[in-house]
Amino acid sequence: MDHPVAVVTPGLVSDLARFGATDVSACFSCGTCTAVCPLVDNDATFPRRLIRYGQLGLRDELLASKELWTCYHCGLCTESCPQSADPAQYMAAARRYAIAGYDRTRLARTLYTHPAVGAGIATVVAAIFALFLYAFHGERSTTSFQLFRFIPEGVVHWTGVAVMVLVALAALSGVASMVVGIARKEGVTWRDVRGRVGRRRSWSAVWSAGAVESLGQRRYREDCAEAQTDREPFYRRRWLAHAMTMWGFTGLLLATMSDYALSVVGLRRTGTPEPIWYPVRLLGTIAGVMLVYGVTILLVNRLGHLNRAAQESAGSDWLFLIM
Repeated sequence: MDHPVAVVTPGLVSDLARFGATDVSACFSCGTCTAVCPLVDNDATFPRRLIRYGQLGLRDELLASKELWTCYHCGLCTESCPQSADPAQYMAAARRYAIAGYDRTRLARTLYTHPAVGAGIATVVAAIFALFLYAFHGERSTTSFQLFRFIPEGVVHWTGVAVMVLVALAALSGVASMVVGIARKEGVTWRDVRGRVGRRRSWSAVWSAGAVESLGQRRYREDCAEAQTDREPFYRRRWLAHAMTMWGFTGLLLATMSDYALSVVGLRRTGTPEPIWYPVRLLGTIAGVMLVYGVTILLVNRLGHLNRAAQESAGSDWLFLIM
C-alpha cells in the first residue's frame, strides 16, 4: 500500500507568526495542554499534534486537520503550559492561517496579516458602493425618512443580491477546498457518502455541526463550562455572546428574506411602515438587539481583557467586530 509523501514547508512557523502565533519552538510536547483541555475525548494528541505540524513544516497536514475547528480558545492550555508556548494563541493563528490558505481571493490573508490595509480596502469598497447607490438617487423627503424614495428599491435589492452572490461563491469555494482536504486526510471517498447510509450520515454531520454546535453551542456550553466561567456573570459568558451574535445575524437574514418574499408574492411592498408587532419587523427588531448585544459583549471583553481568550487580540479580531 502506498503511503502519501509528506511535503515540508520551510518557514511555516515564521508564516504562522504573521497570523499571531507566538514562538512555539518552546513546546516539547509534554502533554500538559492535552491533559487540561476539556474537549479531549479519546485523542491523546490534541492539541500538541497540531503544534508539531507547525514545528515540522507540515502545512498540508495542518490545513487538513479538522481538530482546528473544535477549539473554542478557552485558554486553559496557555494558562497551564510550563514552557509559555501559548498553545491557545497558536491554535487561533492556525485557524486564521487555514482560512487564508483556503481563500481563493487572498483577501483573508491581507485582512489577517495587514489589518490596516484590510481596513483601508473595506473603506474604499464601502465608499464605492455608497457612490454607486447615490448615483441612482431620487427626490429626498424633508418631512420623514423614506429610503426607497431616495434610492429605488430595485437598486438596493439587486446590489445586495450581487454582493451576497459574490461573497457566497467565495465562501463556498473555500469551504469546498477545506472539505476536500479534510476528506482526503481522513480517507473519506465519494463511495463513503453515496447511498442511503452515507447520505444519512452526511446529513447527521451537517445537522450536528450547523444546528447543534454553531447555533446551539452545545460543546461550548457543556464541555467548556468549567474553562469559560472565569467567575464571569451569566450575561457576559463567551458562549452567550457568540450565540447572540450568531442568532442575531441569522435572524436578520431571515427577516430580510421574508420581507422580500412577501414583496415578490404581492402581499406587501418593501419599505411599507408596519407596527412593531408585525411578525417580520418583530423578528428583525429582536434579531438586531441580539446582534448588538453579542457584539457589544465581545468588544467589552476584549477591551477589558475580561477572560482568558481576550488577553491578546489581533488586529483582524477588532476589524471583524467593527465591520
